[in-house]
Amino acid sequence: MRRFYTTLFEVRQGHFFAANATLAISMESQLHQLRCIGCATVIVQRDLKENFRCLGCGELYEVEYPSWNAPSRRPNASALRWLWQERRSSTSPVDRSGVWRFRDLLPIVADERNIVTLSEGNTPLYELPRSAEALGLDRLLAKHQGMNPTGSFKDTGMTAALSVAKEMGYRWVACASTGNTSAALAAYAARARMQSLVLIPEGKIAWGKLSQAMDYGALTLQLRTDFDGCVQVLSEVVRKAPVYLLNSVNPYRLEGQKTPAFEIAEQMDWSVPDHVIVPGGNLANCSALGKGFLEMKSLGITDKLPRISVIQASGANPLYRSMMANGGEHLEPVEANTRASAIRIGNPASWRKAVRILRETGGWCEEVNEAEIALAKAEIGAEGIGCEPASAVTLAGLKKLVQKRRVASSETTVLLLTGHTLKDSDYTIAYHRGELLREEEAAPLKPEIELTRRNTIEIDASVEEVLRVLERVSA
Repeated sequence: MRRFYTTLFEVRQGHFFAANATLAISMESQLHQLRCIGCATVIVQRDLKENFRCLGCGELYEVEYPSWNAPSRRPNASALRWLWQERRSSTSPVDRSGVWRFRDLLPIVADERNIVTLSEGNTPLYELPRSAEALGLDRLLAKHQGMNPTGSFKDTGMTAALSVAKEMGYRWVACASTGNTSAALAAYAARARMQSLVLIPEGKIAWGKLSQAMDYGALTLQLRTDFDGCVQVLSEVVRKAPVYLLNSVNPYRLEGQKTPAFEIAEQMDWSVPDHVIVPGGNLANCSALGKGFLEMKSLGITDKLPRISVIQASGANPLYRSMMANGGEHLEPVEANTRASAIRIGNPASWRKAVRILRETGGWCEEVNEAEIALAKAEIGAEGIGCEPASAVTLAGLKKLVQKRRVASSETTVLLLTGHTLKDSDYTIAYHRGELLREEEAAPLKPEIELTRRNTIEIDASVEEVLRVLERVSA
């Protein structure tokens, strides 16, 4: 332990900002700045504190590009659309990234040699015909961010923020995580030959996700607390040691996570869906996607905004409670409790950013219970796609929005699926075996749940037995 800290402080005292890194920071300061979402204070990158909070009001920062305000320096929308498509046929790793091929709209790294990429992004936009038919919708799609290299949407943000960390000269990066962030951070740090520290809540993480962090070489510490407790500990660690924080409070994470908005528009021939529905955990996804859609409209790349809505699990619903109680003016943390571990967060860091996006796009916030999540996950699986439990809140929430007539049958809706189905296979197996939900939880949806369960059937090893089961199932 002492050697670990000695190494860290040797880095801090040994001028780990190399000359080229300092030059890069100076160049990037001319391209972007950071504005506090609370008091609107503007700073440059070198003035960011370790916890990415404003010294004046304690709120988070957002990256902005002042040159876009000058008409003569605004990006040319038609040229950009052509350029982004051309890059898809390039053999350059930077061009083949679904994040960095849009780098014209996230100029946060001065030297492309510092970009750390695993060919993230460029994820599929699937049609969901069964679910659309069941809900009476003309068109329903799913943007599957679970098809990223480590199996979740976190990769798009991690490639951006970790590339910034590399350019700044950091050797150690860290995060607190319920699972997906730890996997992404560990993978990208390994790719960059950097060291990674991961703090996870003990016993409250899907093992598939934990195995990824281990496999990619992270120093993984399980703390006897919940996710929010991990965040509190890590905030002190980065204050006392030169470790770069890569949770979603980092504004550069959101620059990468806004790029699925660009992909959705491109995949829809530069039109925009009427609705985009996202899961609500730490709420950075809503904030990032909203930022992406707002920037595209501001630059004339698209001509309208989608309504962006957030869906939370009823056991981890601080934003929903805030919107219902006071319109999002204040948020009271809750003790989070849901089987959808990726959104088991009771004190979301980006809640003010999310509220702003809900207001600017005219979206809503809904909550769904454990049975509704489990059923929706099975229904997405029946489309041949699959997703982790937290992703399924989008379909479960869409049902409520349709029921309340907030989504019309003629409107196009995109669900953001944030994680791969293999992220939490224990959840899936328990559902199909009938072991996931308590009897009282499943009761209101028992007929629908029974129709979607596909447990294994044990039979003798004979042709006759197989044919008998086939006949019974086909009847």
